[in-house]
Amino acid sequence: MKELVIDLEVEKNEILKRYRALLRACKSTLEKGDKRMIRKAFDMALESHAAMRRKSGEPYIYHPIAVAQIAAEEIGLGTTSIVCALLHDVVEDTDVTLEDIEREFGKKVAMIIDGLTKISGVFDTNSSLQAENFRKMLLTLADDVRVILIKLADRLHNMRTMEFMPRDKQLKLSSETVYLYAPLAHRLGLYAIKSELEDLSMKYMERETYQFIKNKLNEKKAEREKFIRDFIEPVRKVVDGQGLSADIFGRPKSIHSIWNKMKKKSIPFEEVYDLFAIRIILDSTPENEKADCWKAYSIITDLYRPNPDRLRDWISSPKANGYESLHTTVMGPRGQWVEVQIRTTRMNEIAEKGFAAHWKYKESSTDSGLDLWVQKVRDLLKNPDSNALDFLDDFKMNLFSDEIFIFTPKGALIQLPLNATSLDFAFEIHTDVGASCIGAKVNHKLEPLNYKLQNGDQVEIITSSKQTPKEDWLNFVVTAKAKAKIKSALKEEKRKIAETGKEILERKLKSLKITYNSENIHKLSYYFKLPSTLDMFYNVAKGLIDMKDLKEYQASEKIVENKPPDRIEVEQVQSLIRSIKAKDSDMLLIGEDMQKIDYKLANCCNPIPGDDVFGFVTVSDGIKIHRTNCPNAAKLMANYGYRIVKARWTNQQELAFLTGLRITGIDDVGLINQLTTVISNDFKVNMRSITVDSDNGIFEGTIMVYVNDTHHLDNLTKKLKTVKGVTSVTRFDSAVEKAS
Repeated sequence: MKELVIDLEVEKNEILKRYRALLRACKSTLEKGDKRMIRKAFDMALESHAAMRRKSGEPYIYHPIAVAQIAAEEIGLGTTSIVCALLHDVVEDTDVTLEDIEREFGKKVAMIIDGLTKISGVFDTNSSLQAENFRKMLLTLADDVRVILIKLADRLHNMRTMEFMPRDKQLKLSSETVYLYAPLAHRLGLYAIKSELEDLSMKYMERETYQFIKNKLNEKKAEREKFIRDFIEPVRKVVDGQGLSADIFGRPKSIHSIWNKMKKKSIPFEEVYDLFAIRIILDSTPENEKADCWKAYSIITDLYRPNPDRLRDWISSPKANGYESLHTTVMGPRGQWVEVQIRTTRMNEIAEKGFAAHWKYKESSTDSGLDLWVQKVRDLLKNPDSNALDFLDDFKMNLFSDEIFIFTPKGALIQLPLNATSLDFAFEIHTDVGASCIGAKVNHKLEPLNYKLQNGDQVEIITSSKQTPKEDWLNFVVTAKAKAKIKSALKEEKRKIAETGKEILERKLKSLKITYNSENIHKLSYYFKLPSTLDMFYNVAKGLIDMKDLKEYQASEKIVENKPPDRIEVEQVQSLIRSIKAKDSDMLLIGEDMQKIDYKLANCCNPIPGDDVFGFVTVSDGIKIHRTNCPNAAKLMANYGYRIVKARWTNQQELAFLTGLRITGIDDVGLINQLTTVISNDFKVNMRSITVDSDNGIFEGTIMVYVNDTHHLDNLTKKLKTVKGVTSVTRFDSAVEKAS
């Protein structure tokens, strides 16, 4: 291996250069004594990380300086945050303790750094370390939002400098980022950071697609810039003539959002029309903001014809994360739709820097959507029983969903996530109202509890003192608050029933002469395969476990080890990895040492040789192989990183794998015959099933075929596209599976 030559003098100068750049970045927020505080933090970080290097060979201190720089420049945070960013890794990676930090920098800095420090040591292994760390971070968010903002800066820098990491680490970090951190950045209004995080994740998770779109964007760059100039010129003339002060420019859309559009609409890159948006940023005084934005809208729509269905007014009703802007789509000079975003300098700063800018303008802003959101997070965290993974799912669901606005009978406005029901609305008003809700009047018409509300509905809740929360309510509520409250009410009910069961069990064990103690109770719950003793008491009370079952337990010679249930899963996972033996075929190599191991292919994405894949250790079903772009991949890697193993295909004998193709086109006589001829005769490929739907001359079919690998599939796809009348051929995934 090539020896790394390190010039310490050059590095020392580089560190100082980067430190000075950081000071310049936070110049605007510095007050008396701040510079000294930042210097003290920098010195502590420099000393603590002195012997450490990054994967690239650079001194580790480059990372904390870069994180502090992002916090100052791109998020607009102040001195406390910069100090915390410089020190964010010292407690985790060095001998410095939280007590040392509190002594030097005070309680606040110590609390934020504690929120940024990963949990170490033993905890409930049924959960996942990632989920626990995320929950810990959010607990501190409830007190101080800077924890999340610094964490986002840390994640952004890690993603920007990830090329030196091993492939499995890149995939794990990218999945976590796209699953948790990008939605968080979105929720906190940091749109620029959200887009960059999504693009960087895509760069590692979908390498070929990312490169393909990037190249396509570069090819058309000059043409696009000319179009933007032609579009802006007449607008600028009128805007200047009307006495408005505005900055007008074109901004390219992110690669990830273009890819999403291609997937959502099943269209090739060439048909994605909004590859960029025109942004008009007005320099307005607070009292004229709204009027100026509408004036600019009027100018645009006088020059270009708008699409009436595409007007979004987030100025009258800002998004919950404080985002304000006016969006419209107009027909450009070359028969092309163009998105135009109109906002003021203040609105733009809130859109770019999110939370930090929101506080800066707080005095003048009456809207406090972000405060309400932080309050919701606090409420969610108050629920003591929630398992970290359930919490994560509920939390994530409420992170990314679009909002709808619902009115109370008195005209107050309440924001709810898209697809919220009358029951969600009831719980949003008050827990007691939700718990006793039997129906709702939506726009004066009686509707059931699971009625999906529409934007602008006026809702009146009908309650009854006899009503109690039901298990099936969990199937249709979408807000985390409603879910948490229903779960805790059901748990309380279950606990009461379990108390009775406990007494019954005690009597039954006495009659069987089995001692009632915690050891035997654990053995019993393990024997009946129940997750907890509470479930066992509940089952006894409900009559699901009776005397006969207890006698069987007593008679069985099976010795149940006294394992607390929470240790079971990890031991099963580890023994599974140890005990898996080699398979005859040399199709897949799995694990760090790339052995041949028994596996199953996941039904959710039907991987075939040539696909980029990873192995997931399930508890009951051995190792399952998923594609890295499988619909479930991000969730599995983000939540269960410790159960992910490397996997790659080897050159293998001809074996057939099932995959699905979706074909659309213009219906023509003999089209099916031509398609099946290509598949069966030309390619000698077996078909398992074919379903065809023809509607007014448009043909859409799905065909399940057996292919050898991705190369084979690509050739088949190309050949099918040459059939007259076929407009597109795409591979599709099967049903989305749950993590097992």
